[in-house]
Amino acid sequence: MTVLHIALIALGALTICVLLTSFVCFMKCFYSPRRNKKESDKIELPPSSYYDGIYEDMKKWINDARTLPHKTYKIKSYDGLTLVGNYYECKKGAPVEILFHGYRGNAERDMSAAIERCFALERNALIVNQRASGLSEGHVITFGLRERYDCLKWIDFVISELGSDVKIILTGVSMGGSTVMLASGENLPSNVVCILSDCAFSSAKEIICKTIRDMHLPPKLLFPFVKLGALLFGHFRLEKDTPYEAAKRARVPVIFIHGEEDSYVPYEMSISLFDACGSKIKKIVTIPRAKHGVSFPINKEMYLSALREFEKEWTNNEQKSQVDLDK
Repeated sequence: MTVLHIALIALGALTICVLLTSFVCFMKCFYSPRRNKKESDKIELPPSSYYDGIYEDMKKWINDARTLPHKTYKIKSYDGLTLVGNYYECKKGAPVEILFHGYRGNAERDMSAAIERCFALERNALIVNQRASGLSEGHVITFGLRERYDCLKWIDFVISELGSDVKIILTGVSMGGSTVMLASGENLPSNVVCILSDCAFSSAKEIICKTIRDMHLPPKLLFPFVKLGALLFGHFRLEKDTPYEAAKRARVPVIFIHGEEDSYVPYEMSISLFDACGSKIKKIVTIPRAKHGVSFPINKEMYLSALREFEKEWTNNEQKSQVDLDK
């Protein structure tokens, strides 16, 4: 066997190793398996230990969401996937919150509590299943990169369904928060009056590397394989854009909320998003004792108060801008 043959075999083995590692990283980070097409009567929640004190409330919110009058809507994504959401009307003509859930979650599990919150603020709620989640089609989760375009499609749908004068608030929790922040950097219609980003991560790379470190593995070694897996098997560039960079382009009022005891997405990520945000009207609120994604259940009064105060701020600015236009 010649030196050339040995080199080719070694190169082939190395290539197979790289591809296999990248594929495993893709499956672990981005792939979503086939899901049941019908809603199950079973309530699926993460282990109760994480949600001590609110676990029973979460089951109640889900049961309430199932029994409350609602409409199920289906739309097509820009790349042909069927996306599914449920619409709950508090009051005709009220602003509509379009709500996006977290990584490997679904609309029912992650956003049912938000229906109660929306109704408390006299807002209508559209909780949507992101691509590759819940009843929506797809098998690739892109950490908000493609999901932001789904967000734009939902905005267009709400305007066409509820009228050209409808006011829209974009809301997201965890990866959903990053989805709406990525959308904030797009050319949003004037109907979008506010964005609520709850416990969002500032970039896919940062949150993935943090997760790798939490697993006691080397992020500098593994992240290149994660990025390659996204490109080869998911057909998207993981670092094409970030919520942090998109926030710089934001022009809509944005409120950032984050639990101070969030061990999954550190609240410093929301602080960095707030600092980067290009909107003239912005606010950040951190909730004491709240873990990841549960700021509202942990302190409803503080959460609602912050949103009411911020609504007054962006509403007053809206009215002032209209007066200036009328002059």
